[in-house]
Amino acid sequence: MNTQMMHSPSSVPCALRRLPQLGRATAMLGGTLACALTVAAQGTGRAADSSGFPDAPSALLAQQGSGSSASPASPGAQGTAPAAAGAGPQQTKRILGIVPNFRAVSADTKLPPQSVKQKFSSTVQQSFDYSSVVFSAILAGVDEVDDSDPEFHEGAAGYGRYLWHTYADQTDENFWVQAILPSLTHEDSRYYTLGHGNIAHRALYAFDRTLITRSDRGGETFNISEVIGAGAASGISTAYYPSAERTWTKTGQRWLENVIIDGGTYMFQEFWPNINNAVFHQKE
Repeated sequence: MNTQMMHSPSSVPCALRRLPQLGRATAMLGGTLACALTVAAQGTGRAADSSGFPDAPSALLAQQGSGSSASPASPGAQGTAPAAAGAGPQQTKRILGIVPNFRAVSADTKLPPQSVKQKFSSTVQQSFDYSSVVFSAILAGVDEVDDSDPEFHEGAAGYGRYLWHTYADQTDENFWVQAILPSLTHEDSRYYTLGHGNIAHRALYAFDRTLITRSDRGGETFNISEVIGAGAASGISTAYYPSAERTWTKTGQRWLENVIIDGGTYMFQEFWPNINNAVFHQKE
């Protein structure tokens, strides 16, 4: 999931107003890590003995016992053959029953390559999920309060402009990073949980998935989809932002924030099974 950058005039004093936006992305990342470190450290000991949740992609595949396609609610595992589930905590379809987590694969799970259809279908489901609209609505409200884009003005009309720009940014990046480029470069757009090792090692592994990903053949490769896809989405956004917001600097800042937030998302996905197992015990 992605947010839009704060935009400001290109003068040096006004450009400094953009620092809170990058700070906000960094704070989100820091908050994600702090939460994960605290809860995962408490729950890791118990996690090793817990069983997989029934809705985790790996557990579902093991239960089905056939190569038939999974239901649309778990497109990350769609059309895959049975896979052995890991012994530790499992990923769930949604985080807290709200946030889509369809593309997260539980630790020690091996899945066949995604087809192009599966890459697009999972992206469509995530991008047009009700929670994506709610998330965009919240971010739009924050951006309006911060007066991120003065050209949008205030009030209901201004909020509407913030909302559709935020949602367009988010959806555009999802398609480039998770569907279009992975289909062309034969990269696996799913997040494969590491699930073992010390917390620092797992956090580093999760964040560097913005640079390293799996190929459809199962090996590791440079994450072209993330790096180029986030940049492509930022470039496309210049087509619908006001002319004052189309500078190379502002486009680059949107690109950087997209990558930072995706890295934070991977980190949360990495530790979510431990957090869930220790605190929420979510099963759906």
